[in-house]
Amino acid sequence: MTALMSHFVARLFVMTLILGFAPTVTYIFAQDQPHAQHRANPPALAQVVALDECDPTTFNKVVGPDFCKNIALGYQTTFNDLFKKAEEGTPDRKWDFEPDTLHIHEGTILSVVNQGGEPHTFTEVEKFGGGFIKGLNGSEAPVPECEAGFASVAVARTRILQGSHLELTGLSKGEHHFQCCIHPWMRMTVEVK
Repeated sequence: MTALMSHFVARLFVMTLILGFAPTVTYIFAQDQPHAQHRANPPALAQVVALDECDPTTFNKVVGPDFCKNIALGYQTTFNDLFKKAEEGTPDRKWDFEPDTLHIHEGTILSVVNQGGEPHTFTEVEKFGGGFIKGLNGSEAPVPECEAGFASVAVARTRILQGSHLELTGLSKGEHHFQCCIHPWMRMTVEVK
């Protein structure tokens, strides 16, 4: 019985040593892996939020069921008011990208989240202007990047549906302009350092 007990204690001692050094061994092993540095220092993430206040009753009546999925409480913009304000040159400022300006370092991932009730695009443009829905442009002409609407792959791939997000990587150093090609007053400038 004593020999069996001694063997058990010896095995327990060895296991304790192994488990005691396991974090150190794991750390040393991870440092030898080529992708370990990537896990240790992941790229920075900057978040942009797309907002709107579409009124589900009026938008869904005109555009179709479940187009506007807004659950915001309080003031909501009716379909007709949205077009009326845009045509008058005073678009609804509650439809916006937040923040308006962002300063990031090269390599930062830009995550754009749609917390509004309807689809938007986050399309890079050379300079700001109108989108592909004439009645929402006010007096601005459509910019070339938005003019073709969703028939353009460049616009279609930047569409953000309600509750979804879009991630942009690899932005070069300098100033970048983004706008919604549907609601062109939704604009944002990103400066990459």
